[in-house]
Amino acid sequence: MQGPSGSGKSDLALRALDLGFRLVSDDRTLVWSSDGTAFGRAPETLAGLLEVRGVGVLRVPALAFCRIDLAVVSGTPERLPDLEVVVLAGAPVRRLALQLTDAAAPHRIREALCRLGAGPEESYQGGLPAPAAPTMGESAP
Repeated sequence: MQGPSGSGKSDLALRALDLGFRLVSDDRTLVWSSDGTAFGRAPETLAGLLEVRGVGVLRVPALAFCRIDLAVVSGTPERLPDLEVVVLAGAPVRRLALQLTDAAAPHRIREALCRLGAGPEESYQGGLPAPAAPTMGESAP
């Protein structure tokens, strides 16, 4: 999810977790591509952490990384959108604008992912090696 500070990104993540989504990263995500597909993971220092405004930082179960099938951005959703394509780390990804604080936002994300044919993380994560963490002087993948 992309949006300015305080737009509801972490709040939406918390509500999405209640629907069965899995956390990969909160606050910052390292993005890379392989064979035309975008992937993301949390920096090691933030892995498994979710900041909940007014509560603090929570430790939650998280995936080591995942394929990025949909880029959700803070904005006003179109009534009947054709999902735009954005490029993340050189890979095309569909983009969906949502009001992140809307109660139905996590349901809309689930429906958009289903329409894109995205499957559960376990179906494509197995056997795919996580990228090596950048060493001093290297940039993130």
